[in-house]
Amino acid sequence: MKSTESSENYLETILILSQKLPAVRSIDIAAALGFKKSSVSVAMKHLRENGHIVVSEAGYITLTATGKEIAEIIYERHQFLSSWLVSLGVDEKIATEDACRIEHVISPESFSAIKKGVTF
Repeated sequence: MKSTESSENYLETILILSQKLPAVRSIDIAAALGFKKSSVSVAMKHLRENGHIVVSEAGYITLTATGKEIAEIIYERHQFLSSWLVSLGVDEKIATEDACRIEHVISPESFSAIKKGVTF
């Protein structure tokens, strides 16, 4: 289940958008991330080739089981780490930015240990 930080960010964004929108399109992802649609299209091609998403003929993007698994892991880390940092007194904007970086590099073992040891 090895993936890059960039692909993890895209998958996480698709997951979040799919919870808010009836259908996710490349234009929605571009708007959410502040990227050009052409950049998103290239990324979607790679995600599709790696079996993380399916794109319908109408252009609707759906996570596959593996894509959803990766997205949910990253999203859980993001939510937990940003909440934890805020509870420690870190400014919310900084906590969110730091969580976004940490969520991609922390090992499953370390994240699990932090979750067990932290109470809000």
